[in-house]
Amino acid sequence: MPKCRIFQRRADFIEVCDTNRRIVGEIRDRWVQLMFGFYPRTEFWRPILAFVLLFPALAPVLFADKMPSRMIWATALYPFVMPWLLWGGSVWLSVGILAGFGVGYLVYRGSRRLDPMVQVAACAGTALLWWSMVVPPLDAALSGLFPIDLVPVQSRAFGGFVLSVTIGIVAIGFSLPLGILLALGRQSKLLFVQSVCIGLIEFIRGVPLITLLFVASTLLNIFLPPGTEFDIIMRVIIMATVFASAYMAEVIRGGLAALPRGQYEGADSLGLKYWQAQRLIIMPQALKVSIPSIVSTFIALFKDTTLVSIIGLLDPLGLTVSIRANPEWTGIVWELYGFIALVFWIFTFSMSRYSMYLERKLDRGH
Repeated sequence: MPKCRIFQRRADFIEVCDTNRRIVGEIRDRWVQLMFGFYPRTEFWRPILAFVLLFPALAPVLFADKMPSRMIWATALYPFVMPWLLWGGSVWLSVGILAGFGVGYLVYRGSRRLDPMVQVAACAGTALLWWSMVVPPLDAALSGLFPIDLVPVQSRAFGGFVLSVTIGIVAIGFSLPLGILLALGRQSKLLFVQSVCIGLIEFIRGVPLITLLFVASTLLNIFLPPGTEFDIIMRVIIMATVFASAYMAEVIRGGLAALPRGQYEGADSLGLKYWQAQRLIIMPQALKVSIPSIVSTFIALFKDTTLVSIIGLLDPLGLTVSIRANPEWTGIVWELYGFIALVFWIFTFSMSRYSMYLERKLDRGH
């Protein structure tokens, strides 16, 4: 082989190594931005702590038979601790919202003689009134007497995987219980409740998610009172949760339809009330049948969080536009997108593995 060709191949190899070394260095320099967006550097400990606390909060749910029953308190408190850590502000706002759930539960317990769906409606209505009329003055009063707060962080500072994980976790966490209620409401004997649930499910399933995100980012403020400030990320989370809940309701409805009629008759013969039958007999079996579809919905929802880049939020894909604007990144595509794809794959692969573990654990036929 001629020496000139050997030298040319060696030069090409050295050039490729230098390019890869430069790309790795650039990703190492940019990974903080890809992870945290424009979150204040002095406050990085807050999203990190919120992510760490996620594991003890999920453990009693994912591994209920191996965890102490007292750890369920970590699960119950996490939805109120996480927003306070991420957005900051007064802790009394989260405490007031938590108290609203307690008030709603007391109303639910006091209306046991009513129809189950009416109980849920009364509970939700009381909680909404508490949050809108009691929490703001209560927060102002307690903040003046006992100030416990963190540095506020605006939603526009959120970005990267902090944004994607926040939207994904909240939407996944709330879509399952809302989907269960919508599925049960669709089968309700009350015409009004059934009509509302069917209308909501069919409307949401017939509209693309990107359309709902545009509504959340632009049109929603038109229907709010003048001067009302509604956080953009909260609007996106609400729309993503409602969207996933509609699909989850159909998944749960399929699981309910797969159960033999004898299960319902057995619950009635035991003298169980509606919610007791659902909690102890019907819903565990329906969820077991629906596990693959439920996890598939969760995975699709987490991947759909990348759509928020279209409405101006800087998720990892949204940040790639500014990163590639750097002349040093000209022509570099697959390395950057490959790193983002790898992180998403880790999350989704973990969900699929847990789904398979749960199916094996609940398989009583072997």
